[in-house]
Amino acid sequence: MKRSVDRILTTHVGSLPRPAALAEAIVKHDRGTLTPAEAEALPGQIRETVAELVGRQIDAGLDIVNDGEASKIGYATYVRERLTGFEGKGGGLTIWDLHDVPEFAQRSLEGLDPATPACTGPIEYRGHAALDTDIQNLKAASNGRDVSDLFMTAASPGVIAIYLENQHYPTDEAYWEAIAEAMRAEYESIVAAGLVLQIDAPDLAMGRHVSKALHSIEDFRRDVARRVEILNHATRNIPSERFRLHLCWGNYHGPHHHDVALADIVEIILRSKAGAISFEGANPRHQHEWRIWEEVSLPDDKILIPGVIDTCTSYVEHPALIAERIERYASIVGHERVVAGTDCGFANFASYEIVDPKIAWMKLAALAEGAALASRNLRLRDAA
Repeated sequence: MKRSVDRILTTHVGSLPRPAALAEAIVKHDRGTLTPAEAEALPGQIRETVAELVGRQIDAGLDIVNDGEASKIGYATYVRERLTGFEGKGGGLTIWDLHDVPEFAQRSLEGLDPATPACTGPIEYRGHAALDTDIQNLKAASNGRDVSDLFMTAASPGVIAIYLENQHYPTDEAYWEAIAEAMRAEYESIVAAGLVLQIDAPDLAMGRHVSKALHSIEDFRRDVARRVEILNHATRNIPSERFRLHLCWGNYHGPHHHDVALADIVEIILRSKAGAISFEGANPRHQHEWRIWEEVSLPDDKILIPGVIDTCTSYVEHPALIAERIERYASIVGHERVVAGTDCGFANFASYEIVDPKIAWMKLAALAEGAALASRNLRLRDAA
């Protein structure tokens, strides 16, 4: 895991806007409605898009880049093609903050129509070929390019369980364990290929209010503790320094008034063996939570990847504001333990763009500019 030794490094959470033609093709592939000609063309579309996305990340000034999740229908639901056992139909999701504002909910989720199959049989991993293709596409796109590191995302057992309903295993915990053991193959293969693994685990925060019931804080903390234990077991063969963990409260327009406070879960999150923790730090609901790091002791082997740009608003943050946010964290944990990131992805599902693609790239360029400004400010401060 690269640290910000000479300057503040930059990265993002994972998903980037896909070209409209590719997004449409991926949705049709997911629904089984591609024509033979379209199916034949799809791998080339994905490969070309990965090359474009890697180039645009580098041009925007990002240091640690990925494939933009170009091949995936959704950051968690993609696994139904890589795991056996998902032949049923799920009942969908309840998002409790949007449940309180039904007149707004439809507008908020316009364009989002994720297939939510259900688990009806034993789970095993079968996605080796698809994963190998993703890895090869990323490596080919970055070959000879000036990047600090490459990362690839994979879904956590808990977030898979949120989207893909259990209709087979006797308990939720047994379901989480089965998913974890199957996904271990994907986690280990990403690291074996020389990439940094990012496990997307919104369930560690979002899971409180995106679920069948709105959990009490006490019950949710128990769930989070068990999910972290299961995730640690699934990553037992992965060096901490090659593993970063992303948690968030759901990347959608909504009031978010049921979000669990970071202070209520942070000490449990830090039990994760991940060497870096990526989290929301820029949006209006969680921006103030940077102060908890004044009270919580960050283990010596961990770094922070705070979101310093909001991925749900069309405002392009001023570089001076981004620098200010970065410097808050750096003043507490040290600049070398802060990598500037985003709150979440910009296109978590192929058919669902949170902000206009052009604006997303403007925001990423501002992220790099803000990190450069923070680097200059911190060097001046250190020199003084």
